[in-house]
Amino acid sequence: MSRSEATRLAKQILALDDQLEQNRADMALLVQQTSHALLDMPGVGPISAAAILTAWSHPGRVRSEAALAALAGTCPIPASSGGTTRYRLNRGGDRQLNKAIHTIAVVRMRWHQETREYVVRRTREGRNKKEIIRSLKRYITRQIFRTLSTAGEVLSGHAPSY
Repeated sequence: MSRSEATRLAKQILALDDQLEQNRADMALLVQQTSHALLDMPGVGPISAAAILTAWSHPGRVRSEAALAALAGTCPIPASSGGTTRYRLNRGGDRQLNKAIHTIAVVRMRWHQETREYVVRRTREGRNKKEIIRSLKRYITRQIFRTLSTAGEVLSGHAPSY
């Protein structure tokens, strides 16, 4: 009796694994069709890109870099005291979007050479890891906004008028 139940559960696990892989492949294809420019950014994979595109929704929803930073919870919050000027991490905003940006920051800190050099430089300046990640997340948010707003103008046929 218990052997047949274990066999049934093992088959169900294998079927769910196959379904998960198919879902990941489908999501990667949809993200590629929607915004391949986002996937070209270092550290951005299909899952992070899908979370970003879900929060972005459509061109025009987020009107500025600051609005996207507020939506993502990556805008700096002043935490100064006396003569010390500091900022802390924002705990608000869309937590899924914030998690995606955090994942991108961690991947870049591990694998992206320019980001690794930035981390070393900021560490020498006396910044701790939380402060460096906060700065990176804001920078990544800025890059995402520029990438998506440029891609949105191209997709919607509204080229910027300079």
